[in-house]
Amino acid sequence: MRRCLVALAGLLAAACGTTASPTASSSTPGPAVPAVPGMEAEAVRLRTDEAVGGRFQVRLAATGGDVFTVTSVALDSPGFGALPATAVTAEFALGRVIDLPTPYGPPQCDADPWPAAARLTVVRPGGAAEPVRVPLSGDVLATVHEEECAEQAIAEVVEVTVADLADDGDAVTGLLTLTRRAGEERVAATALGRSVLLEVVAEELPLELPAGERSVTTAVSFTPASCHPHVLAETKKPYVFPLTVEVEDVDPVSVDLPLDQGARDRLAALVQRVCGATN
Repeated sequence: MRRCLVALAGLLAAACGTTASPTASSSTPGPAVPAVPGMEAEAVRLRTDEAVGGRFQVRLAATGGDVFTVTSVALDSPGFGALPATAVTAEFALGRVIDLPTPYGPPQCDADPWPAAARLTVVRPGGAAEPVRVPLSGDVLATVHEEECAEQAIAEVVEVTVADLADDGDAVTGLLTLTRRAGEERVAATALGRSVLLEVVAEELPLELPAGERSVTTAVSFTPASCHPHVLAETKKPYVFPLTVEVEDVDPVSVDLPLDQGARDRLAALVQRVCGATN
């Protein structure tokens, strides 16, 4: 994926007539975050985090004898824009491990995600609230950083849109469009994946935007992939459809098909219409 980011940065720089800027994870990490006695933290990403998007978990473990309560959590990383702390209430005693949902900000693709820390507000018995920075272990932040920066690089080259959705019996149909934002390179959408709940088919794949062309469009249709009650009840990512996009000969990048709330509501109504009739 780093090759993808480096190559895309080069393409964008050539298109704009500038020198390529640093790419993801290209800077030198700063000094390590000092350990905090009695606490250890790891960055993890659960399936629910992937479904929601924009967050991970700070898996915090109490390794000392003191009890304490965490009342807020935030990510502190040079690779992500800062966000306000998220309020939580988590009580810790020796050996307890709790996952704290933590949003991350926009990727800073000219910076490395390390060193990273969890900024916590900690309250101890009889004491005042105390801010602490606990170093974060694990590879999740590096993975998220590379994914987000790859998608950002693609978005700077081409805009992907889904429009004109309409009900068509047991399907919802619409138009998938690639619109050039920068450069003159060949761009292609080469694959479109289904979600657990819905099948999606593009009339023309690969959908190629030739060098010099501004936009290209193809028809898409969505149909329920399963009406099984377990699938309907348990799916975490019902309206996430991975679209594979290539720019020239750069490694392909998977981006989520952009669907606003109105589109998701229409797809939800489709599932209710079709699966409700079969149950």
